[in-house]
Amino acid sequence: MSDVQIQDRLVSLDAFRGLTIAGMTLVNNPGTWSSIYGPLKHAEWHGVTPTDYIFPFFLFIVGVAIPLSLSRRVRDGISSQTYLGISARAAKIFLLGIVIYAIPFFDFAEADGPQWIKLLISIGFSAALFFYLTDRKKMAGIIAGVSVIAIAGIYAAGIGMVGHDPATMRIPGVLQRIAVCYFVVSIIYLHTDWKQQAAVGAALLLIYWFIMTVITVPGCAVTSIDDKACNLAAYIDRLVLTENHLWSQAKVYDPEGLLSTVPAIVTTICGVLTGTWLRTDRSKFEKGGGLFFGGTILLSAGWSWSLLFALNKALWTSSYVLYTAGLALLTLGFCYWLIDVKGYHRWSKPLVIFGVNALALYAFSGIMSNLLGLIKLPGDLTLQDWLFGNLFLSWADPINASLAFAVSYVLLWLTIMWVFYKKGIFIKV
Repeated sequence: MSDVQIQDRLVSLDAFRGLTIAGMTLVNNPGTWSSIYGPLKHAEWHGVTPTDYIFPFFLFIVGVAIPLSLSRRVRDGISSQTYLGISARAAKIFLLGIVIYAIPFFDFAEADGPQWIKLLISIGFSAALFFYLTDRKKMAGIIAGVSVIAIAGIYAAGIGMVGHDPATMRIPGVLQRIAVCYFVVSIIYLHTDWKQQAAVGAALLLIYWFIMTVITVPGCAVTSIDDKACNLAAYIDRLVLTENHLWSQAKVYDPEGLLSTVPAIVTTICGVLTGTWLRTDRSKFEKGGGLFFGGTILLSAGWSWSLLFALNKALWTSSYVLYTAGLALLTLGFCYWLIDVKGYHRWSKPLVIFGVNALALYAFSGIMSNLLGLIKLPGDLTLQDWLFGNLFLSWADPINASLAFAVSYVLLWLTIMWVFYKKGIFIKV
C-alpha cells in the first residue's frame, strides 16, 4: 500500500492535529488576558496545565508525519533532492514564523496616518502571504509590490511609516522551533532505525538533565531550574540571542530558546517512533492497543522523573517530554480507536477541517488577532476591546465573557476553514 493511501487512512491524525490547533487558537485569543480560567493559562513556571500540552502535541504530530512522508524516499534511495526538500521546507516554516510576527512590517502604533490606511496595508501584506502559500506567487508578488509602493507613497507624502526595529525583533518562536525540530529529526530518521532513534532520544534527555542540574551559570550565586534567570538554558538564550531578541514578557529567557530545543527534538522523535509503529503490518486493534500502552508507560515515567527534574514547559524538561508524549499517545490512541478502529467519523469532521489546514489557521488567526489589538477606535479603545466590551462583557462576567470571546473566535475560524475545505484550499509548505 502506498504512503498516500496509508496517510489517507489516518483520519485520526488529522483529527488530533485539528484538536490541537483548535486548542491553541482558543488559549491564544481570550477576550482579555486579565480574566482567564486557570486551565487556559500556561503554568507560571514548574507544573503543567492543559495549555502546556498543546505545543508538544504539535511537535509530536510533526514527528508522526515524518515516516509517512519520508519512508518512500528511504526505500527508493536517499538523494541530494531529499536533503534539499527537507531543508527547503524547514527554511520556509522558519521564515513564515518570522513573517507572521513582522506583519504589517511597520510599527502600527508609531506610524502616522488614518487607521484605515494602516489597516489596508496590513490586509495587503496578509493577502500577499495567503496567495504565496496557496502557490499563486504571481498574485502574491503583485499585492506585496502594491503594498510596498503604497508605504513608499505615503511616506513621501509626509506620513511616517516607522518600520520594525530588527534590533529588538524576537527571533525564536513556535514555527521556528517546529522548523528546527522537523529538520533535525528528518535527518535522524533518514539514517537510523527505530531502535537507534529511541537510543538517541533517551541519550539527549539524560544529557539535558545532567547539564541543566550540574553546570553552574556565571554570575549566579545558585544555579537552579527553580530560577527563571539562573539556569543554563536561560543563560545561553541571553548569551547568544541577547535580551533584545528574547520573549518580551520575560527578557531573561525564551520559552522557545536554543538549549531547550534539544529536548523538544526528542518530543518529535517520540512522534516518529509512533508513526513507524502505525506503518507496521499489525492489525488496527494491535496498533491502537500499542498507542495506549506506550502512552501509559511514558506518562508514568514522566511523572516519576518530575520528582527529580520538575515538569516545566518553558525549559522543556526531560520529564515534561515524556509526560506530554505519553498524553499525546493516549489522545492519538483515543482518536485512532474511535475513527480508524470503530469507524466513528462524523464527530471528527470539524477537527479534520482544522487539521488539514492547521498552518493556515495558525498563521491567519494569529495575524487577525494582532490586528484586532492594534487598530484603535475613538476613545483609545482597540477594536478587540470594543468587540469584547460590546458583544460579550455586556451580558457576562469578565471571565466567562473572555471565554465566550475565545470560543466565538474559534467558531469564526471554523467557518472560514470550512469554506477553505469546500473550495479545496489547503495551505502547506
